Amino acid sequence: MLLELVVLLAACGAALYFRPWATLRAADLRHPWLASLVLLPWVWSFQSVLPGGPPLQLSCAALLVLMFGWPLAVLSCVPVAICTALIDASGAQAALHQAVWNGVLPATMALGLGIVTRRWLPQHLMVYILARGFGATLLAMALVGVLWLLRHPLPPGSDVAAVLTGRWLVAWSDAVLSGMLCAIFVAWRPQWLLTYSDRRYLPVAPR
Repeated sequence: MLLELVVLLAACGAALYFRPWATLRAADLRHPWLASLVLLPWVWSFQSVLPGGPPLQLSCAALLVLMFGWPLAVLSCVPVAICTALIDASGAQAALHQAVWNGVLPATMALGLGIVTRRWLPQHLMVYILARGFGATLLAMALVGVLWLLRHPLPPGSDVAAVLTGRWLVAWSDAVLSGMLCAIFVAWRPQWLLTYSDRRYLPVAPR
């Protein structure tokens, strides 16, 4: 619990350094951000549990990074985790666990992988949707699942293969949802994606 608290405080401190409230000066992002604060606690509270194993749930933290940037995404995970704990009546320790493992770590992994895709892959619309929206989310969630397994003891009655399989399936679910919404937003609401711009990702037709 102490390590999780240190991780959360460090992430929030770094996020505050980048003045995330400046993101909300864009009027187009305010309503989607407020909607995410309302919807995500319910998404996080819907979870299934492996027989004898850990809870498995969607994160959507990578999607928050795409929409609002890493600083605001990380800070948003704190009230979302608190509201989730209130819905589940699971307490402060569960809220801390949620904020770190379902929020801060997936968001940070997705940010790092997103930087790699932007640096090393072509600047194209489909690269943004498939590599950042889908691929980075998939790898981020899978890596967090492996870290969870390394950090926590194996639950009684479960085995490594079952836990990793569950985490991999949840990673795919999160990635499919993130990639699908990313494609929809690019087509209909590009202003909802802080990390997207037509100038960067739409090829210019030759004159």
